[in-house]
Amino acid sequence: MLFDMTVPQFIKMLHNLDLILDKGAQLATEKKFEVEVLLNSRLTPNQFNLIKQVQIACDTAKLCAARLSGKEAPVHNDSEKTLPELKNRIAETIAFLKTVSAADFKDAETKHISQPRWEGKYLTGVEYVIHHAVPNIYFHVTTAYSILRHNGVEIGKKDYLGELPFKK
Repeated sequence: MLFDMTVPQFIKMLHNLDLILDKGAQLATEKKFEVEVLLNSRLTPNQFNLIKQVQIACDTAKLCAARLSGKEAPVHNDSEKTLPELKNRIAETIAFLKTVSAADFKDAETKHISQPRWEGKYLTGVEYVIHHAVPNIYFHVTTAYSILRHNGVEIGKKDYLGELPFKK
């Protein structure tokens, strides 16, 4: 269950993020401004810019999968400054996520998950997914979406949600 709540959804949301970044680049081309204007935009002065939102979304996805599966996540040094660099980070994160299987999540629910800023405290795997990883990735993808939308990129809920697995 934790696998289904995380890895496939993370892949989907990062893919959708990649597509809305393309729409941002398209707007920059059409309106004749540098796409870096969008990448460095933020909604408020004390909030991270679009670059950092993408970096954190990728980190959330890869570190959640790594912590729950025991696999080693790819390392990124947060040096991205261009759209191709950000898109590469998304692609590398998705590629890593595709190496993680449901079988890798054996006993993930009860694993103790911690990180340095939690000062020795931990969450169980299921608590980590429900209270941290899932809300965190959606927060940063939503914020990236909002930055682009605020700057005039023509995107909507369908771009955010992506394809749905409709049945007939």
